[in-house]
Amino acid sequence: MEEGVRRWVVDISKWDPHPSHFSFALSLLPSHEHSSVTRFVKMEDRKRALVSRMLQYVLVHDVLQIPFPDIVIKRTLEGKPYLDYYDKFDLRFPNFNFNVSHHGDYVAIASEPVCLVGVDIVSYDVPQGETTTEFIQFFSSYFSSLEWDNIVNSGTLNDVLTEFYRYWSLKEAYVKAIGSGLTEGLNKVEFSHTRWTNISAKVDGKTMTEWRFWLFELGDRHCVGY
Repeated sequence: MEEGVRRWVVDISKWDPHPSHFSFALSLLPSHEHSSVTRFVKMEDRKRALVSRMLQYVLVHDVLQIPFPDIVIKRTLEGKPYLDYYDKFDLRFPNFNFNVSHHGDYVAIASEPVCLVGVDIVSYDVPQGETTTEFIQFFSSYFSSLEWDNIVNSGTLNDVLTEFYRYWSLKEAYVKAIGSGLTEGLNKVEFSHTRWTNISAKVDGKTMTEWRFWLFELGDRHCVGY
């Protein structure tokens, strides 16, 4: 893999830490990061948040060899994490950037030395309290006509839901890469693929030649797009 490029995924489904072990792990993070974990009520959400934050520090240390105490990670107004260099380090990758995602059983992180990177994990959750058709209809305005046809005509209700989440993962990864935090106009970003390989995208009908997209299945009923 190219220098500075990382693709890590952690399965947290079988991690059931004792409260003291969880507290110890949390203590390894800078104190200002603790509230980003403890603000969650449910332990599953806390686990995802903790692993997400820890992966960011480990990745920065692994790629850039910055000592842990000197790593300062901040976030844009839209929530994208970035490394605050403070001009202290002679960094090999001046445009080094990374992105994280967590959902369901998995936490993922991706980094790039030059290109923008975004990553998004989705769990193929079955809607509660509404039908699959009602659920996906709420998001219909975010898809192009071609994408929407591919979703609703993909087969069984389970197939429809899976196809919906796959497209959504790629769209979220793109939004997170550019750091806009906005989903408006996503219907203008149209993804094409061959059985979810050779993925490409167009914006307003123009092919995004400088962008590359991938989608991978993770375990049972999850996928990650970046």
